[in-house]
Amino acid sequence: MPTLAAVRRAQELGLDLILIAPTAEPPVAKAMDYGQWQYEQKKKQHEAKKKQHVIQVKEIKFRPNTDDHDYDFKKNHAVRFLKDGNRVKAVVQFRGREIAHVDLGKKLLLRFAEDLTGVGLVEGQPRLEGRNAHVLISPVKQTPEEKKKAEKLAEKAAEKAKEASASITAAPPEPRL
Repeated sequence: MPTLAAVRRAQELGLDLILIAPTAEPPVAKAMDYGQWQYEQKKKQHEAKKKQHVIQVKEIKFRPNTDDHDYDFKKNHAVRFLKDGNRVKAVVQFRGREIAHVDLGKKLLLRFAEDLTGVGLVEGQPRLEGRNAHVLISPVKQTPEEKKKAEKLAEKAAEKAKEASASITAAPPEPRL
């Protein structure tokens, strides 16, 4: 219907004429209350925002002389962060005279990146900025089938752990002599 006729008809009904799809041929308009339309649009945006996952960058700090146990502990944290879908920034901080051994820090970062190859992808080589060397690692995209397989494996591992703990607690204590 012509634009003027549509405006007149909307006014007769006590409503506003809202242009829904201006680029369509012919343009699509709807007769409804403008306040109601605004409310519905905000509601749609809020729902869309709820469903999206914000990717954060989690930072893990090392020193050039980080011990193996501390390294493994931080590596496990990085694996958890990557599986959650966040990026990891591994940083080696140099203090005092440690800056003379930048090669140790870069080796540590390369080892860290290599240990996370199955879970994350390295974005570039380790870079030195001031007294810090860092590398960024992004999570590997998994297909829905791979996610299901990983969840099933995790469930089986949890069941085995429960059975093992149950068998340990169910065994009677050995008599002392």
